[in-house]
Amino acid sequence: MKAVRRFTVRAGLPEPLAELSTLATNLRWTWHPPTQELFAAIDPGTWTRVGDPLRLLAEVPANRLEHLATDEEFLARTNALSADLRDYLTGQRWYQRRRAELGAGDPGGNGRGDHLPTSIAYFSMEFGVTEALPNYSGGLGVLAGDHLKAASDLGVPLIGVGLLYRSGYFRQSLSLDGWQVEHYPVIDPNGLPLEPLVEPSGAPILVHVAMPGGRVLRARVWQARVGRVPLLLLDSDVDGNDEDLRGVTDRLYGGDQNHRIRQEILAGVGGVRAVRTYCELTGHPQPEVFHTNEGHAGFLGLERLRELMSGQHLSFDEALSAVRAGTVFTTHTPVPAGIDRFPVDLVQHYFGDGALLPDVDIRRVLALGAEDNPGMFNMAHMGLRLAQRANGVSKLHGEVSRHMFGGLWAGFDTEEVPITSVTNGVHGPTWTAREVTESIGEPSAPRLDQVSDAQLWDLRATLRRRLVTEVRRRVRDAWLQRGASSLELAWTDTVFDPDVLTVGFARRVPTYKRLTLMLRDAERLRALLLDPRRPVQLVVAGKSHPADDGGKALIQQIVRFADDPAVRHRIVFLPDYDMSMARYLYWGCDVWLNNPTRPLEACGTSGMKSALNGGLNLSIRDGWWDEFYDGSNGWAIPTADGVGDPLRRDDLEAAALYELLGAQVAPLFYDRADGVPAHWLAMVRHTLTSLGPQVQASRMVREYVESAYRPAGTAVELANADGFRAARELAAYRTRLGSSWQHVRVLHCEVDLDADARTPVLGDRVRVRASVELAGLADSDVRVEVVVGRVSDNDELYDVVTVPMVMGEQGEYSAEVSLPHTGTLGATARVLPSHELLATPVELGRVVVAT
Repeated sequence: MKAVRRFTVRAGLPEPLAELSTLATNLRWTWHPPTQELFAAIDPGTWTRVGDPLRLLAEVPANRLEHLATDEEFLARTNALSADLRDYLTGQRWYQRRRAELGAGDPGGNGRGDHLPTSIAYFSMEFGVTEALPNYSGGLGVLAGDHLKAASDLGVPLIGVGLLYRSGYFRQSLSLDGWQVEHYPVIDPNGLPLEPLVEPSGAPILVHVAMPGGRVLRARVWQARVGRVPLLLLDSDVDGNDEDLRGVTDRLYGGDQNHRIRQEILAGVGGVRAVRTYCELTGHPQPEVFHTNEGHAGFLGLERLRELMSGQHLSFDEALSAVRAGTVFTTHTPVPAGIDRFPVDLVQHYFGDGALLPDVDIRRVLALGAEDNPGMFNMAHMGLRLAQRANGVSKLHGEVSRHMFGGLWAGFDTEEVPITSVTNGVHGPTWTAREVTESIGEPSAPRLDQVSDAQLWDLRATLRRRLVTEVRRRVRDAWLQRGASSLELAWTDTVFDPDVLTVGFARRVPTYKRLTLMLRDAERLRALLLDPRRPVQLVVAGKSHPADDGGKALIQQIVRFADDPAVRHRIVFLPDYDMSMARYLYWGCDVWLNNPTRPLEACGTSGMKSALNGGLNLSIRDGWWDEFYDGSNGWAIPTADGVGDPLRRDDLEAAALYELLGAQVAPLFYDRADGVPAHWLAMVRHTLTSLGPQVQASRMVREYVESAYRPAGTAVELANADGFRAARELAAYRTRLGSSWQHVRVLHCEVDLDADARTPVLGDRVRVRASVELAGLADSDVRVEVVVGRVSDNDELYDVVTVPMVMGEQGEYSAEVSLPHTGTLGATARVLPSHELLATPVELGRVVVAT
């Protein structure tokens, strides 16, 4: 029989144990071992099986709770941990100390970048905080979860905003022939570590978003507590919604484009409204800065425009100045195909009648998302046009993004495109094995001087054994799901060997990540796995998007290879990759493999998590590894960058991978003296020491604070001051600029070189003069620069330096510049906009160059 209705009943706790509820619902427990140990002490067997305090409390017998309510030692531990949590939630942390160093801010708005916001809203379509809250699909969500956790630890006043998916992403299993099968379990929010946002009367708070045809999309707001950070999740499965609207938040990344744009409208427009309501209800400061994690929630900027236009009576351009000042946009995609794009007709359908965003001209909305194809609306372009500060997620990805989006700043060199980078990090306390922390301390400041090689090797062996046990359990369960009988699965008891070099490869399965690169020469892989002296064992995991049959076919290729009785004890594919599985892999793998097609990996943080546990990376130099690889913390797989044929490139890079594994990695692992591989452990020590501090999400969040949140906080304070005076002035300036710019000219540019003097040498200072026609603009409206650099055969400048020019008494601009290179150089002058609310003169995409 099937249930006609599904609901969750939470455990009723005896009054002395009431604080267990607080400890269970604040997700700090996910990275706080003492709290985990407290719950494990309630019922060790159940805790091992469920790993979730709320499920534990729901399943433990009532008489056990009654007994604990009289256990003085247990009550003392509970009260101590409750007090520790309160201290954590209210105490001064890094951000508060940083605010004190800078002062309360700069009420006058001097633009020096010294105002730390009192509140920051962080929007993402998925949050991977814990497997107990299955609201993520992969790296983007886990990164967002780690961002919230690190912000909590640092005291950064973040509010997370997203959607609550009633079926999450999907659960993965395999058919008998190795094809991915998706399952969508129904999730009851009442059984999750969530609390509904309610009115003082107890009535649930609903966010309302207008839909075409006079309909309204309603969404309930649930709150998760991620340490100090509230995470607001919108849920459309509420009474009062039409059936199709109830299903808006059914699945993460599911449905067609119509379904997807509804989700993104709810996340962006509804998300802002949820934040406003939450802050009014709780007294939390309203956000000054809005951070858009990828373009999915980019419609939040349109809602903020609407707020300012209707509430502050600003024009669209005035509101745009204020919105841009306080918006940060992070792009995670290195390829145009990864960008969300909607047909213009679909955007007009949802925004064109004015019900969703009254007073906002649909033509201005469409212009924000314009791209080369006039029939498509580009969410990343809108994100960049609505944000004054934008970044990629590694140094290499920053370079790729500047190339990919350079057309929005036509006339500027790629290096000048205003997209910076903040390299992703991972939350060390979440991803580091307890044994590692106990042995070497926190990975952010490891202490290895008191740990011998033998002790370090024992630690790695312990973690590998744990992984082997988990692999055997999961392989058996996977075969039972595929239809095998338990009688024919005795072989799973000997899958993997706790003493064999263990390589991990686990991630999403888009084509560019090249799941099957290892199979390019199947016999060579087989030889590595079965080498009698130096064998390798390989654990593979990953999910393909349900609509991606190509990705599913790649999984099937791996599964069929791993099903071969000759190698199945050395290679496994584990279905249903999630955070709980990932920990075992990061802890136990000796080597973490990553072989994307360079430069298509934006960052790729899984290798960082392995490094925190002493794993060595074996990776293409892409994403984070391109900047952090130093020759001693792992291996870089050579790339065939100049090869245009992708199949030929795969063959070459696969051959390089086999060669590294067989000739360098395995020999080093098995080179032992007294049972200990000293040279291998030297690399492990170096990895822990050099990468441990660098790959932390705390480092990442600090960088966001200093490079994005802090200057955005200052800019928005300046924009909003005195009735939005500066925002209005910037809008007026842009209007004035627009009417005059086409007439601005550099009439003459000359480098003062004496033809009879010696040839200039490196470092000589020369004067450059230019005459400029400003077409009615004031000198203060522009920035005139001299540009000097190497010159190509077609007179294009590169490797340039720029120096501001100053207007002299005769109206001529001039500057002295130190010659930066030897060889053939060139110089020119250019004119750029200049205004105190611009983060950079390049921001508006306007430039006039001498011709």
